[in-house]
Amino acid sequence: MKNWWKVLCGMLLSYTVVAGFLGEVPALPILNESIRNLYFHVTMWFSMMILFIVSLVFSIYQLGSPAWKNDTWAVETARVAMLFGVLGLLTGMVWAKYTWGAWWVNDVKLNGAAATMLVYGAYFLLRGSMDDPEKKARISAVYSVFAFVMMIVFIIVLPRMTDSLHPGDGGNPGFNSYDLDSNLRKVFYPAIIGWTLLGLWLVELQIRIKKLKQTDKKNFIS
Repeated sequence: MKNWWKVLCGMLLSYTVVAGFLGEVPALPILNESIRNLYFHVTMWFSMMILFIVSLVFSIYQLGSPAWKNDTWAVETARVAMLFGVLGLLTGMVWAKYTWGAWWVNDVKLNGAAATMLVYGAYFLLRGSMDDPEKKARISAVYSVFAFVMMIVFIIVLPRMTDSLHPGDGGNPGFNSYDLDSNLRKVFYPAIIGWTLLGLWLVELQIRIKKLKQTDKKNFIS
């Protein structure tokens, strides 16, 4: 079946939502029931990073072998990754409100996440400032490599070099230290796969729309 992965995406996300709201979770101090946000906030960010990696790969392909396909995949995966990044920020703010008492706190990982969104937001502003398709594809591919490096610095490197409220950073124990019964893992990993497949599905739809617009434009000219 050609679209088996779309069926799998629907099944995994349905499982994530049902288990996320109704499934059993460990009774952890401070986090309490808000630990359920792990299946949404954290997994969306994992999917975001996977999509940014795909964007990086196609940007590198674009620099070596310029092609419409490479540029389109690079920009559309980055676009959908930004969507997951924004959703990750919003779900993170909700989690922060119920665990830290404020929608936003001065935390290095939170600030790094916001900085990452700004860096990639500049990627789309850069593309929008150029009309020449070849120049746009080439320069944005170079910037994409820079943006990915900055993302790694902002959300992985810097949080490990200083104190952070997030688990696993700044001396705080990670979730693996808490998750002794592995109940979280049963939903956590399928959720990452499900959100990533959804992201690729959205990318595919965006590319199909672009192809249709190109076809309509050619038909109009002819």
